[in-house]
Amino acid sequence: MLSRTAENLYWLARYVERAEYLARTIDATLRVTALPAAYIGKTNEWDSALLTAGVAASFYQAYEEANEHNVVEYLSFSQNNPSSIRNCIEAARLNSRSVRTALTSEMWDTINSAWIELQAVWSKGTSTREDLAKFLRFVQETSLRFDGSAYRTMLRNDAYWFSRMGVHLERADNTARILDVKYHVLLPEEEHVGGPLDFYQWSSILRSVSALTAYHWVYRETLKPWLIADLLILNDTLPRSLASCYGNLVRNLDQIGVAYGRQGPAQRHARGIRNRLEHSNMNDIFQHGVHEFIQEFITDNSRLGEIITKQYLI
Repeated sequence: MLSRTAENLYWLARYVERAEYLARTIDATLRVTALPAAYIGKTNEWDSALLTAGVAASFYQAYEEANEHNVVEYLSFSQNNPSSIRNCIEAARLNSRSVRTALTSEMWDTINSAWIELQAVWSKGTSTREDLAKFLRFVQETSLRFDGSAYRTMLRNDAYWFSRMGVHLERADNTARILDVKYHVLLPEEEHVGGPLDFYQWSSILRSVSALTAYHWVYRETLKPWLIADLLILNDTLPRSLASCYGNLVRNLDQIGVAYGRQGPAQRHARGIRNRLEHSNMNDIFQHGVHEFIQEFITDNSRLGEIITKQYLI
């Protein structure tokens, strides 16, 4: 496969995954801000949303205050934010058009129809919370349709493997950032772990990665920080956990290595991260520091993206 084709497939999948993640982040933030002030406390949930998206610095260059209107506009529709939902869908459509013959008709129809609806219905943004809820559902449904059509209609060849690599690399980064913001930023120092503020913030985090029901199935307990961290970091039965993402990344990279006849630094780096996750336990992670552990993971995950680019995409 041409490196340009592989790059387009890889980034197409990343942009679709990123758009869904931003939609879930906004939805979870809206749920928390709708609670009574006694449950929310003094934290600014919209500032937290910017931190999880990794765009706080660029946001404050354009806006003075992180409130609902400004943050929703910046994360959803802003042309000046390269990672806004609108720009992600437009970039996904541009990438998909460049590799139209490598996609199935179902995948192309999903992205193209989403782009058309974005221009026709959402070009002026949203004016009410009801409209915003419809827009967020539209984004999430687009991602689910694209992911499902890729899984059910693509040949299991290098086109499929590069696409799945993009999904899992982006998903791992998103899950790690959500978890890091909770542990390091969201909970005020004076708030006791296990209080009402802690409970509702953890609920919002689990909702943002579609894991609230999964948590109760796995642990059958009330929300506890160490169990939530265990679920999102080490439990490979949860599709959005770090362990699950890296199990899939190693598998897809190994299949590409077999197809192309040689392994490389991307396979070795991914395997090293997966092995570290497999041999970790929550006691060691808490002793080392959850924030430090996740920061190391985010750095290693970004490094894998750079290695994949050098090895296959340029």
